[in-house]
Amino acid sequence: MSSVKVVVTGLGATTPLGGDAASTWSAMLAGRSGVRALTEDWAADLPARIAAKAAVDPSEVLERVQMRRMDRTQQFALIAAREAWAAAGSPEVEPERLGVAVSSGIGGINTTLNQYDIFKEKGWRRVSPFTVPMLMPNGPAATVELEFKARAGAHTTVSACSSGSEAIGYGIDMIRSGRADVVIAGGTEAALHPLNLAAFASMRALSTRNDEPERASRPFDKNRDGFVMGEGAGIVILERAEYAAARGATVYAVAAGVGYSSDAFDLVAPDPNGGAAAARHALADAGLEPSDIRHVNAHATSTPTGDISETEGIRMALGDAADDVAVTATKSMTGHLLGGAGAVESIAAILALRDGKVPPTANLDDIDDGVVVDVVRGEPRVLPEGRIAALNNSFGFGGHNVVLAFSRA
Repeated sequence: MSSVKVVVTGLGATTPLGGDAASTWSAMLAGRSGVRALTEDWAADLPARIAAKAAVDPSEVLERVQMRRMDRTQQFALIAAREAWAAAGSPEVEPERLGVAVSSGIGGINTTLNQYDIFKEKGWRRVSPFTVPMLMPNGPAATVELEFKARAGAHTTVSACSSGSEAIGYGIDMIRSGRADVVIAGGTEAALHPLNLAAFASMRALSTRNDEPERASRPFDKNRDGFVMGEGAGIVILERAEYAAARGATVYAVAAGVGYSSDAFDLVAPDPNGGAAAARHALADAGLEPSDIRHVNAHATSTPTGDISETEGIRMALGDAADDVAVTATKSMTGHLLGGAGAVESIAAILALRDGKVPPTANLDDIDDGVVVDVVRGEPRVLPEGRIAALNNSFGFGGHNVVLAFSRA
């Protein structure tokens, strides 16, 4: 457990549920889905013709000239970062004390594929000169770093679907180690492309409930048949507690700790222990007891095996204290934002602590018999008063597990 306390002072998001953190959170509490049918011609022959597109397109927010130089992942990251920075009161921090940790699981994949199509059809001279800075995985971090003139370091942790959470964990470590007073941290993804959808469908990882898009993402339900791909970004502003207090910043929550583990089990199949080791490490790092945890935002993507093993992992990590934990799966509404998921779900966990409400898991009609935790469904669950904490689980292909611990401010 570190002696340096880190707090969250700003939140920003652009998701399938809303163009900012507030609208996203309201939609989560209402149990509303952001999944829609894909109407593009290229989707017509795909087995999965549904996705969770961003509710507000970047073109509605950013200047056209600026957009042309950024991949969609960078656009989402910049929009969310601007919101988070404003929510934090636009800290007047020295550039050398301001850091960035913004990740993506896949990077500028749309730029890569689209520019290759242009190369094949029209030749090399028509390829955009901005292709390389748009496709590189560190592009979103670089975009945010340039926007806010951050010079303490700009980092990109790539660990598939746990990338956003790992970036927040890295940001916490940057502050604890003394490298920065403030860090802009989070994740982003924009991978809605026919090749990506075809590839996940080939793995049989995607839901094919094309006739009921809004009911397709159904974590923990007996009739789940895969995840729904989404897009968007989530960004948090992390600060050294003393620095935040000195400038009178509003604190949303304490970024209490982070735990990491790797499965060494299979490249894509989840370990039966469901990230229990990462959760235990997070508790130790945060100086928390299992009984302090009253909420878990589960990774729960709506895949047959992953959801069940995760609940077993929660039970293993928390023991009997798991009986008092309200578990939710907000991917039931946002779809799976891949590298952006952990950051958006961290924001949901933070707001659950602040407001004392846990969003319900949507589309949970018939809970799987293998679920061994208390999953919130139907209506939001009221959390108890006092000093409580929440965990956010993020697991990625390759066996990358990241668990973040947040405690009430």
